[in-house]
Amino acid sequence: MSRRAVGAKLEAMAKAKVALLGASGFAGAELLRRLLRHPAAEVLRVIAKDHVGQNVAAAHPNLEGATELVFEDLPAAEAIAGADVVMMGLPVAASLEIVAAAERTGARIIDMSGAFRVPDAASFERYYGSPHPRPELLGRFVYGLPELNRERLRGARWVASPGCFATTIELGLLPLAEAGLLTGAVDVVGITGSSGAGAVPVATTHHPVRANNLRTYKPLEHPHTPEILAALAAAGGRSTGLHFVPVSAPLARGIFATSFVRVPASTSQAELEERYRRRYAGEPFVRLPRGRLPEVVAVSGSPFAEVGFTLGPADGAQRVLSVFSALDNLIKGGAGQAVQNLNLMLGVDERTQLDDFGPFP
Repeated sequence: MSRRAVGAKLEAMAKAKVALLGASGFAGAELLRRLLRHPAAEVLRVIAKDHVGQNVAAAHPNLEGATELVFEDLPAAEAIAGADVVMMGLPVAASLEIVAAAERTGARIIDMSGAFRVPDAASFERYYGSPHPRPELLGRFVYGLPELNRERLRGARWVASPGCFATTIELGLLPLAEAGLLTGAVDVVGITGSSGAGAVPVATTHHPVRANNLRTYKPLEHPHTPEILAALAAAGGRSTGLHFVPVSAPLARGIFATSFVRVPASTSQAELEERYRRRYAGEPFVRLPRGRLPEVVAVSGSPFAEVGFTLGPADGAQRVLSVFSALDNLIKGGAGQAVQNLNLMLGVDERTQLDDFGPFP
């Protein structure tokens, strides 16, 4: 079907009414930028604790004149009243209130927080610092990585959209997991931009400090760790652990991850290239760059992720494979992926409102 025919079909469909909760942050800006022009979705209301009663442009100046929507602060039941889909990025306690309300209304949910990404209550308590209030809900959310769970997402009622670091690392390692090449511990260094820390400034995101600095935080204890391990296990990986060190960098958008994997000495560059190209040949938002390795400037401002690798020389029975992956943390690593999940849930082309290339440089 041509793009024009697809557009005509979408125009004829009743639009899904979408409520955006926690909409005043950077992810909210990206969601609104895409959903306000979405042919199959209509933004019903935007909920936030700040800028209440003000037009969305008060928090998102790029949307000046784009809509008459104003921020509202409403109880859970009122916030989602009339919504077909609820997209939220809220603290755990607030998320649970929304889930309870959605259980009564039947609304579908795309959650962008970490409340429902982890596979079990023990992992949640270890990495998020407190017991999960309703652990029975963890198994009811489909993990929203389309490259792993596309068919499950098409019929999902509730989706837990992945974290930005998690998406970056998982896309780099999925082909290895599926090939049975993840059998030991994986070591990862991930570098991230300041927008991943949210819209409210703190000491470590203050520009005079961040602009000239590299610093690690939560080394070996980052909360995305359990979701990464669970996703790779679901793909067939038998990794014995993940040693993940995140690093904050002086850039606003983007994540660059380097994952070190030990593979059999008989593994060849040609074999890996064929495996990666075959795995991602049909994926609309995963690119394997030609003649270069992944880089943030190539994906910043876009819904694309890039994946590449370098295979080291044999050292006894093994070789070290360095896998590089990069994406925009607010788009493929956040709000854009949530829109991709929404498209799958609505049964429309998953590229809808995501088929743009980022700026360069």
